[in-house]
Amino acid sequence: MSQRTERVDELLRQEIGEIVSRDISDPRVGFVTITSVETSPDLRHAKVWVSVIGQPGERDATVAALRRAMPFVRHELGTRLRLKRIPDLHVQLDDTAERGTRILQLLTELERGEEPAGDTPDTESLPTPIARVRRPEDLVDEPPSAATPPQRTGARKRRTTPNRPRPTTSTRGRKRPR
Repeated sequence: MSQRTERVDELLRQEIGEIVSRDISDPRVGFVTITSVETSPDLRHAKVWVSVIGQPGERDATVAALRRAMPFVRHELGTRLRLKRIPDLHVQLDDTAERGTRILQLLTELERGEEPAGDTPDTESLPTPIARVRRPEDLVDEPPSAATPPQRTGARKRRTTPNRPRPTTSTRGRKRPR
């Protein structure tokens, strides 16, 4: 990905987020975050990754409403940005927050010693932060067991490598003279 494409992606992400939050008045559009934008190399198409908080039905309705609003968003981008071509916008649901929540839930269950549940809960899409409480066993230093390798004592022999001449000038971006 070129630097220009990355700059256009970031610019589109910021502007689309602003348009969605301020100018779209569809009640189906709930709490939406534009997580990223990926444009094609020719800048004709762009995937707009969105994260939506809510139940699965609400998320689907929000994504459908955003897809219907993309021609308006594209028109607004045309008035705000000085680009030769405003890309066609394709909305995709970004579920990395939900997957992260599921992983955190599994880790919590494993830490408690419980067997992890097989299905994913549909009750919430983001984790509720809970402070971890220190337990007495966290503070106890265990003696080294037979499973831990013994510590090495004595001096280690240094590996020697042949001396290599170092360049005297910076070689960043240009060839070194011979």
